[in-house]
Amino acid sequence: GRVIRAGVCRVDVTTINIARCGRGTKTVSDPDSKRKWRPALAAVSAAVLATAALTAALTARVASGDAVPRREAIPVRSTTFAIDAHYVREQRFLGLIRAAARSRVGFEIPGTIAQILVNEGDAVALGTALARLDTAHLDARRQAALAALAQTAAELELARARTARQAPLQASGAIAAQTFDDTRLTEQAIEARLDAATAGLRALDIELEKSVLRAPYAARVGHRLMDRGAVTRPGTPVFTLVAAAEREAHIGIAVEQARALQTGRAYPLTWRGARVNARLRAVRPEVNPVSMTTVAIFELPRDTEAFDGEPVAISLPRTVAARGGWLPLSALLEGERGVWTVLALREREGHTVALREVVEVLHVSGDRAFVRGSVNSGDQIVSDGVHRVAPGARVRALGPGAQARAGR
Repeated sequence: GRVIRAGVCRVDVTTINIARCGRGTKTVSDPDSKRKWRPALAAVSAAVLATAALTAALTARVASGDAVPRREAIPVRSTTFAIDAHYVREQRFLGLIRAAARSRVGFEIPGTIAQILVNEGDAVALGTALARLDTAHLDARRQAALAALAQTAAELELARARTARQAPLQASGAIAAQTFDDTRLTEQAIEARLDAATAGLRALDIELEKSVLRAPYAARVGHRLMDRGAVTRPGTPVFTLVAAAEREAHIGIAVEQARALQTGRAYPLTWRGARVNARLRAVRPEVNPVSMTTVAIFELPRDTEAFDGEPVAISLPRTVAARGGWLPLSALLEGERGVWTVLALREREGHTVALREVVEVLHVSGDRAFVRGSVNSGDQIVSDGVHRVAPGARVRALGPGAQARAGR
């Protein structure tokens, strides 16, 4: 019968003899089994033939020298990593704008407030009347003082006339010297009483003047602390006043940065999102034990229309000792669990490849980051397009970009 050879096995269709790779021959003697085994034998034969054909094709292709095409090197831009021993960062300090003068004003004499002449928020000039006291009792005392002064003045006039008449009589011996001395000394006593009455009247006039509360400088009225009808005592505040013209910035600054400040020099402050140059007037000599800062006082320009208590800030450089280097943010790639990596260019088997290196970000300034990690000074780092370069891929450097050096 027909013999089908498949690999190293032989199938005899007539006798259903199967030769299994040199293990001998097994004969199936049942005649009806021929029909049952024919489909299975056909499937096995087809699979064996397909495998042989594929193997032959691959062998022929390898023999002919055809190879899988290799990917070309990816062009990348790189930057040179340079290590420094420190970096400079901008440290921001916050403060408040204060008026150059801020006062709580009240009457110097006791009394009942009769009039409130201004409201909160009003702008007042120097000497503007703010409030008045009830002066009825002062007016009465002044009238009495005027009457007493007039009486004393009349008595003095009479004493002077008596002295003038007795002077020639005493010179001629018509009257005794003792009588003339009494007349003369009485005149001097009345003169002293007149001076005292005049001073008393002047004191009453001063009290009447102080019964009007006036602004000590050009300002805006802040809080009104008392109303009409209230009885006030000397020194009790009635208004708070905030100087209208000059403004100062009081900013708490760390001692290290405060030492570097120069009195009289202008520094840029940030106010309402804009930059304002302010002259440093003074630095307080004491340190806050809680914040460990001292207060620097800056004079704002006169045209600065700022409210008392507005926030203001200043940014000052601070040198931080740390070993690392600057890289553009575009060179960083976030890895697993928050770890940052970069791609460094390395030579492997005559080719340039991009290998992943782990770095730690110490500081970010604008579009740069100061990092440290497993990169060395002078390494070429892929500066852009790191997401399209797989670690280990062949790359072709287009040339170093801007040097990533501190201070640039």
